[in-house]
Amino acid sequence: MFLHPSVLILLWLPPLWAGLALALRAGRRSRAARLAGRAAAARASGGGVFVLQVALCAAGLELAVLALARPQWGEREVRAETSSRNLLVLLDVSRSMLAGDVRPSRLARAKADLADLVPQLRGDRAALVAFRKSAVTLCPFTTDTAFLLEAIEGAEPDSAPRGETDLGSALEGALATLKPLGDAHNAILLVSDGEDLTGRAERAAKECGQRGIPVFCFGVGTSRGATVPDGSGGTMRHRGEEVTSRLEGRTLAAVAAASGGVYLPVEATATGARTLGTIYRDHVRRLVEAEKKEDSETRRIDRFPLFLAPALALLMAAAALSRGRPGARPRPRRSRAAP
Repeated sequence: MFLHPSVLILLWLPPLWAGLALALRAGRRSRAARLAGRAAAARASGGGVFVLQVALCAAGLELAVLALARPQWGEREVRAETSSRNLLVLLDVSRSMLAGDVRPSRLARAKADLADLVPQLRGDRAALVAFRKSAVTLCPFTTDTAFLLEAIEGAEPDSAPRGETDLGSALEGALATLKPLGDAHNAILLVSDGEDLTGRAERAAKECGQRGIPVFCFGVGTSRGATVPDGSGGTMRHRGEEVTSRLEGRTLAAVAAASGGVYLPVEATATGARTLGTIYRDHVRRLVEAEKKEDSETRRIDRFPLFLAPALALLMAAAALSRGRPGARPRPRRSRAAP
């Protein structure tokens, strides 16, 4: 099988050239024989060297044409190159993230874990989006870890517009951000306590799953919950009673399941072997390796070197048989006239 079979039409040129070269030499020898006899004809022909040179050149050119046609046979497994993963971090900065059931607060713990995640990116691009009622991009996709760390450190409740926490809107915004990048090698990391006051999160997560974008949910908070600071030294109240915020693990688990991701509550992690950085390495990067295996493909093996190498060798051998052009014979030296 040849990759460029149309090139094979050139195979008739080397034999044609060889025939013309031999015919011209034969005509030259015949004319020399008629004018100066057999001795001059022998000198004009150059003996058998010229014929050998023409044969070597023709064979070399034939092999070169075959190499140019890119012969291929046999197959091998080749892993296609894959782009780096794009990780979009959705960070919940609503007031409930200021609850202190996780020390020093849910938001502070989330930011510390995200800072731990950054060194594990290793060339993957990441973006940071803060959300409450709607989302705000704090850091666009980048491999600049220093810039990303600075954006993580500066994330606060005032980083996003006030209003009811809307996980669905945040996920829809994430899909819009990822759309120009294509659906391959993308992932969303949702860091939240799971409070969703609109109930649209699971529907948005299903859309993520349909596009092949898993949502990894990192639940920050505890089931026992804690009161929520109101920003003026007190606690938030509803109808005179303190508001207690709890980790809504069911919501986050449903989002992860609908999208093909993983839900991991902060209660199941520690500051040792189960940090957000190791979670990223164990889950997201493992998915990257699976995608790379899926991207492997079977390709035919190029065999043109088997033709190109002998072609060059034959042409060099033909050139080595003469000084200059093939069949050239040294000019006789003119005898110096006697004084």
